[in-house]
This record gives sequence, structure tokens and C-alpha cells, in this order.
Amino acid sequence: MTWSTGLLGFVAGLLISMATAPVGVSGAVFLLPVQVSVLGVPSPAVTPTNLLYNVVSCPGALLRYRNSGRLRGPLTRLLVVGAVPGVVIGAVIRVFAVPGPVVFRLFIAVLLLPLGAWLCARTLRPSGRAAASAQPSPRATTALAVAVGVAGGIYGIGGGSLLGPVLVGRGVPVAKVAPAALACTFVTSLAGAGTYALLSLTATGDIAPDWPLGLACGLGGLCGGYLGARLQPSLPETALRLLLGSLALGIGALYAVQVVR
Repeated sequence: MTWSTGLLGFVAGLLISMATAPVGVSGAVFLLPVQVSVLGVPSPAVTPTNLLYNVVSCPGALLRYRNSGRLRGPLTRLLVVGAVPGVVIGAVIRVFAVPGPVVFRLFIAVLLLPLGAWLCARTLRPSGRAAASAQPSPRATTALAVAVGVAGGIYGIGGGSLLGPVLVGRGVPVAKVAPAALACTFVTSLAGAGTYALLSLTATGDIAPDWPLGLACGLGGLCGGYLGARLQPSLPETALRLLLGSLALGIGALYAVQVVR
């Protein structure tokens, strides 16, 4: 890794995490296209590199949320219990069943396009009081965490980056979701990165993470996540939801075009 590549990774991690940490997203979901298209990280090494980014970047925002007393709660335990086994399963699927770049890009498009459209729609047309009664039960939350953990293990986002938008869209307050989703992302990323490290001993190809680049991006995310979590109380929630939804739509559309070409 050259110094310019490392600096670019640091800046990308800083800006992305500062924009996404206030709603409980580490930013790995948006960092992945930068790693693939700009920094040239090969597939499937980009997935464990993204997990490494999560491991390094999440403690910044978590420290801020812990200092404000918002990190504790049952939602964190429910998400971790469901997502940890899911991310291990997803890592195995990513290595042995979804190695090709075309399939990987198609998966990204199918995942992000509906998620971005749904989040934007829920933001522009909120359901008011009905949203509170529509909040998922503990059992449904854990089941959702398992499913998202599998997707996160394949995609390299730890799981919490998908759980955050889903739970916020279902009416759970952002102030409650953000710390729990980031804590889930941190724990599942540890499990996912460890799984990829073990799989790299037996499987062929670029499975191990790009350690220098992952650390550079993660250090940027560490700083940006702390700043984003600190700014959360003063940032308009509607604008952040629309920004995340728009980014998801744009990235999903980009990969859909690449698959068609």
C-alpha cells in the first residue's frame, strides 16, 4: 500500500463514518464500493477488509454513546445473539458459494436497492403513532438479526449496518437503535473477521483482509464515528435518513448497471 492509497482510505473512512454513525451505521456498506472501484481491493478480500474496518472504527462511536449512557439496553443483546451466528454462516457462504464478482455485484444491487427505496419511503411518509405499535417483538428482532447477520457476513458489513435502517424504518427511535446497531456491528465483525482468518488457512484466493488498508480506513472511521455520534443530537433525523436511503439507492443502481454491462 502506498502512502497516497492509505491517506485516501483514511479520508474515506473519516467522512463516511461521520455521516453514518449518528444513525447506527458504521459506514462499511458505503466504503465497499470505494475499496473495489478506487482502491482496487480484490474480491473476496474486500469483505474481510471491510470487517477489519468495522473492528477498528466502531469503538470511536461506541465510546461516545457509552459516555452519554445510551449503550446499555436489551436491544443490544437481542441483536448480538442473533447476528453473531449469522455472520459466521455468511462468511462461509461468501468464500465457498459466492466468489465471483458478477454474483457479488448482483447481490449488492438486490440488497441495497429495495432497502434504500424503503427507507426513503418510510422517511417521506411516516406512519405516526402506528409506527410505535409496529415495532418488532424481541423474537422477531432476533430472527431479523440472524438473517441480516448472514447478509452482513457475505457483504462485509457486520450486520448492524443493515439492522439500523430496518429497525429505524419499523419505528424504533434512532437514539435507541444507533448504539445497539453499532455494538452489534462491532461484535459480529470480530466474529466475521476471525472466521475469514481461519478460512484463509484452508481456502485458495484472496480471502485474508488487506491489513494496511483496512487499518487506514478503520482509523479514519474511528475518528469520524466519534465525531458523528457526538453530533447526533444536533443533526436533523429526517435528512440523515434520506441521505442514507439515497446513498443505498445510488450504490445499488451502480452495481446493477455493472452487472448488466
